[in-house]
Amino acid sequence: MINNVVLVGRMTRDAELRYTPSNQAVATFTLAVNRNFKNQSGEREADFINCVIWRQQAENLANWAKKGTLVGITGRIQTRNYENQQGQRVYVTEVIADSFQVLESRATREGQSGGSYNAGGFNNNSFGGGASTGGGFSSQPSQQTPNFGRDESPFGNSNPMDISDDDLPF
Repeated sequence: MINNVVLVGRMTRDAELRYTPSNQAVATFTLAVNRNFKNQSGEREADFINCVIWRQQAENLANWAKKGTLVGITGRIQTRNYENQQGQRVYVTEVIADSFQVLESRATREGQSGGSYNAGGFNNNSFGGGASTGGGFSSQPSQQTPNFGRDESPFGNSNPMDISDDDLPF
């Protein structure tokens, strides 16, 4: 069986860090994850996914990721149930995060959004920046636009190669 989840989204609020009676850290948070398509009015919608993270990772998340932070998580989906005060069975489905990574530098986040969350969409250049990202993403757009026209050789050489049929292996 496979139960793997990978999400990239923005935190809708600061993580709520608590401790169990046995002193285990647990943090709950919600990620807003944009959908890949736009609705009929041309706006991008988001799904708000409830997540839970445990132990040292929970403390790290609460310390480093705040409302509006672009975060990547890996984990699994888990469903639990309980009986509420009215005697009704309540089912809860949430993502149990095993690990997380902040996907933008604090300077990028504060300069771009001023600390506010924008449900309208992600900035495509928000991946990357500072040393805290640990990723290979660049926050700088490419300065040169590639030419995909057929009038130019993709190898930068306009002279055709001179290859005889005897040189081909087939």
